[in-house]
Amino acid sequence: MSGLAKIKGLVIGGAQSGAGKTTFSLALLAALRKRGLRVRAFKVGPDFIDPGHHTLVTGTTSHNLDGWMLSKEENTAIYKRCAQDAQVTVVEGVMGLYDGFDPLGEAGSTAQMAKWLGLPVVLLTNAKAQSRSLAALAKGFFEFDPKLSWAGLVANQVGSPNHARILGKAMQAVPEFTFLGGLTRQADLAMPERHLGLVTALETGFSEELRERLVSWLENAVDLDLLLANLPEFDLPAAQTEAPPIDSSDKVRLGIAWDKAFCFYYQENLRRLEEAGAELVYFSPLQDKSLPAELDGLYLGGGYPELFSTELADNKSLKTEIAHLAAQGMPIYAECGGMMYLAQEISDPKGNSRPMTGVLPIKTTMLPRLRSLGYRTVRFTTDTVLGPAGTRARGHEFHYSEVTNTSESSSKINRAGSPGEGGLVNAYEVGSRKGPRPDTHGYCKQNVLASYVHLHFGSNPMLAPGFVSLMKGERKIA
Repeated sequence: MSGLAKIKGLVIGGAQSGAGKTTFSLALLAALRKRGLRVRAFKVGPDFIDPGHHTLVTGTTSHNLDGWMLSKEENTAIYKRCAQDAQVTVVEGVMGLYDGFDPLGEAGSTAQMAKWLGLPVVLLTNAKAQSRSLAALAKGFFEFDPKLSWAGLVANQVGSPNHARILGKAMQAVPEFTFLGGLTRQADLAMPERHLGLVTALETGFSEELRERLVSWLENAVDLDLLLANLPEFDLPAAQTEAPPIDSSDKVRLGIAWDKAFCFYYQENLRRLEEAGAELVYFSPLQDKSLPAELDGLYLGGGYPELFSTELADNKSLKTEIAHLAAQGMPIYAECGGMMYLAQEISDPKGNSRPMTGVLPIKTTMLPRLRSLGYRTVRFTTDTVLGPAGTRARGHEFHYSEVTNTSESSSKINRAGSPGEGGLVNAYEVGSRKGPRPDTHGYCKQNVLASYVHLHFGSNPMLAPGFVSLMKGERKIA
């Protein structure tokens, strides 16, 4: 596409976490699709699960935007590239509208992203048991950051149509905010959750019956025509020209684990790998008895391997093949759940364990509580599959498990960069908002790199080319 595209867009910002942003976003996406509009969805923040649900509803891939992991330029480039064929874009926010990396700054917040993209915000708030107080809340949000623009306010968790009318009257005290309507409480529309958040789209699917119920719920309560009228139409410049196509003979084949156990990937990571010269070949560690033919490397993303540990353990032929290829030096990159699959075993909180591939001399144990959550900075202390020592990147960590040494000796790792007794190197120097994270490792063994940290390849444009160049044999790990 060349020239300028006419488009409308909005950001859904919550007054607080738990305002119902995901359910409202899915209902809005479904309603816009039902009207015949071409819609693209985005998610602010590091979450993997919401974009999967967006994708099911819209039929187009949803992408993450993140003001802390990625620069303004990277975020706007992702948005422009993915919005080229859309008439309306919907950006689902993260946490509360102004919440982000730091309570004193806007980095990583939904408000920051709205300003970067130049999109108006629809404020969604839980209005249970509220009346005039809603107006006070709206006034505070409006005045807190004069640089934001607004498309209106939607009240959620409303008790009845009469309650919605009362809220509408109260909002007359804040003429700067268009009151778009009040969504009544519908417990059966809430998305099912578990320890890492919502149940994934691959598990739940998105039935036509659920689609219709979401659309009816929204259309009966929210003035969608008024919302669309409140959205200014703007010109979207054509995306920058992509890199020239790579000759098929110069491509490498990268196996991507993809099924109900492994589906946590930043779509931008996959796109950058393709752009660098990787042909992405998908396989299922749950169902496939062997890997696709002629692979040059593996990327094992995160997910819920602990929920499918029995099936993964029973697929002995695939585990054996992966362990053999790792020993032969195949480049393998694994994040969180993928790292757990490369361990010797996964144990539940009661001590019941299931054998995994055994590529790494560690085991992982599920905990009844959250083990780690937050943004991470990473510096490579040694050469890795993604790049040389000194490479820096940003990512996110979120898990309920921990690494447990299989024995006192075999799983020791050398923090300085040379292999310990189990052949492991800690390739990462990790930092967080609170300071250094010496307990977060990048497990490196031969051409394998695994960690709890999900790195975003957009935070360093050399990560994807570094992985591909290793698969091509153009560089080696010292």
